[in-house]
Amino acid sequence: MKSLLLVLFFSVNWALGQSLPITDCKDDTSVVINRNYSKAPAVNAALHKLTQMGVPGVSLAVYSKEGWWSTSQGFAKLEGEVPMQGCHLQYLQSISKTYMAVAILQLAEQGKIDLDLPMTVYLPKQISQHIAQAEKITVRMLLNHTSGIPEYNLQPAYVSYLLQHPQHIFQPEDYLHYIHQKPLDFPPGGKYSYRNTNYLLLALIADFIVGDHAKLIRESIFQPLQLMHTFYRGDADYLNYPTLVNTYWDRHSNGVIENASLLQRNNVACLVGDDGIVTTPIEAVKFLKGLVQGKLLSAQSLEQMRTWVTRKEKPVYGLGLVYGTFAGNNGYGHSGGGIGAGCQLYYFPEKEVYVFVAINLGTVTDSPIHKKVEGIIDELYRTLLN
Repeated sequence: MKSLLLVLFFSVNWALGQSLPITDCKDDTSVVINRNYSKAPAVNAALHKLTQMGVPGVSLAVYSKEGWWSTSQGFAKLEGEVPMQGCHLQYLQSISKTYMAVAILQLAEQGKIDLDLPMTVYLPKQISQHIAQAEKITVRMLLNHTSGIPEYNLQPAYVSYLLQHPQHIFQPEDYLHYIHQKPLDFPPGGKYSYRNTNYLLLALIADFIVGDHAKLIRESIFQPLQLMHTFYRGDADYLNYPTLVNTYWDRHSNGVIENASLLQRNNVACLVGDDGIVTTPIEAVKFLKGLVQGKLLSAQSLEQMRTWVTRKEKPVYGLGLVYGTFAGNNGYGHSGGGIGAGCQLYYFPEKEVYVFVAINLGTVTDSPIHKKVEGIIDELYRTLLN
């Protein structure tokens, strides 16, 4: 979860310190790894610094003109010192929004949805009634975060209930009750403001069009790209995978980390549209590479995804894609953060480089570890791109 949570302290003791089982795994044989990748020594040195600074583990995959390369440092589970491997599953967190956006655009290509019609055209009143001025909010506004809808996970009542009932299984509509008819943060289409609520609503729209948005994502994205190690709400054992990393959290923002795997897993298991996918680093890159290369959408739809809304006259967000500058290089993709994980997935057109990097340390609360990590991540991108 992305913004939760400055109050997550003693009420979650039941879930902290409890590690989850994890096993070794086998490397992805669907790609050929370039063992002579020219930047390998410098990248490994940067990732090693991350683990020395307190990050439990880190995993990275790159596709460039030199081909595929992947590496990992540290531990997938500190308890027992289980080494991090490239085949371990990572939480994508908000990168899941890009998959959700692709699925919506695929429905648009099929004529099943019009991005410029109000969300009320595609949602029953029992859902849309929660949103103030719902009839003025288009599907496109949900996709590019210009709807003005309040953020559900910033609501004190939600955070309090989550902490008091950490094993509660939330249903998608439950989140909307916390923002029921709350005034919009700004007029629909008025400006950009990132809101997880937008993508929750997109998942519900897809549910009412095709019956199951998760099945749509699996069948229209995972299967065509042959993503055999990417998972989203596919079975009763969702998130109980033996290769899913344990996750950690600096609960008190003092540099001391605790195992938060149960809390992380239970939270992510309830999220739809805005979060929820787990995958390997290589398969994360395969997804973005497949999207850019036209394997999922038409050129026209991809161009819509890359039509950026601006903030302070700078491009920031398209339809499920973040625009960013790293080490002086412009790229697009998405990042994600949660109670026990953080990750980034970006493509840099001028360099023809795809990068995915994930850590199993939470990023939604402050930590002195984070301040150190930011500098090393900058060093990592300078190494990869310059």
